[in-house]
Amino acid sequence: MHTIADQRLHNQRLVASPFSKPQEVVAWLGAVQSQEYLLAKWALALRLKQDVSDSAIDQAFATGSILRTHAMRPTWHFIAPADIRWLLKLTAPRVHALNDFYYRKVELDADLFKRTADILIRVLRDGKQLTRTEIAAQLQQAGIATRGELRFSYLLMYHELEGLICSGARQGKQFTYTLLEERVPSVQDLPRDQALTELVIRYFSSHGPAMIADFVWWSGLTVTDAKAGLALAKPRLVSEQINGKTYWRSTAEFPATNGNAPQVLLLPPFDEYAVSYRDHSGIFDPTHLEQAKASPFHGLIVIAGRGVGTWRRSFNKKSAVIEAEFFRSLTTEETAAFHAAVHRFGDFLEMPVVLLSAPPQ
Repeated sequence: MHTIADQRLHNQRLVASPFSKPQEVVAWLGAVQSQEYLLAKWALALRLKQDVSDSAIDQAFATGSILRTHAMRPTWHFIAPADIRWLLKLTAPRVHALNDFYYRKVELDADLFKRTADILIRVLRDGKQLTRTEIAAQLQQAGIATRGELRFSYLLMYHELEGLICSGARQGKQFTYTLLEERVPSVQDLPRDQALTELVIRYFSSHGPAMIADFVWWSGLTVTDAKAGLALAKPRLVSEQINGKTYWRSTAEFPATNGNAPQVLLLPPFDEYAVSYRDHSGIFDPTHLEQAKASPFHGLIVIAGRGVGTWRRSFNKKSAVIEAEFFRSLTTEETAAFHAAVHRFGDFLEMPVVLLSAPPQ
């Protein structure tokens, strides 16, 4: 009997991944939360069959193989170019509804959205990619106030949700925006029912076993939408009862597991393995859940699919520094696997990693 954690590790491609490119990971998962850009890249690297560097994923982002925009919930996600239009059309209305209070609070209205859209088209056409500072200067020159980070952020978010702008390549450490129409040549659109079905299949195939409430949380769509999508997707999904709860997953057969060696993962903050579920009982022992909630912005240390601790990283001039806190003691084998996971993170960053404290044994 495979546990929920076993199946999620496999379905999220954290074990035995077939993927060699970051864009394949993004497309499989449907969307990947990415407000912390560096660590979101690490989330993609963990799901590739061969170790890759931070700079390699940066290159995929720079060329537009993966995009970063607001799509589900009011936060950034990595999205595959082929999916961005139908996904935005499906999820943006719900995000706009969530944002409406702030649109009004910072005095953004339909007339201003139209005026700023015209300016963005003018200053970004012909492949131009501008930083937030450069865009703010263009708006101010046109007599549009960008006072306050909140107002400017919600203005840009609105145009991301409308599919006007998306991420361009970074300029140094600065993010840029460019016109989506030029960044991604027109691709086939999907009718709403087909888009809903596709998103439901993507989620439960890549994140399952999961419940309807998990999908609603992850997608930002309604329970009605979730049930309608499941009804349309049933030939490719199956439900099962686990501990009195109904979970959905792909009909694909779960593969045999390989060996009993402990696998340790340093998952970044907001990794899909943790953030994409409303109910976390499948990956935490009950006694550890409250400890994990106490550090919501830390990464998660996972052993054999279960959260056993948290970690955070910082940098000094020559290396990355990792601080780890554990919910329980580790065996000798688990400790060795943890050090291997730390080393893997250092390889990704292409710099030495200093571990401030040893795991408890």
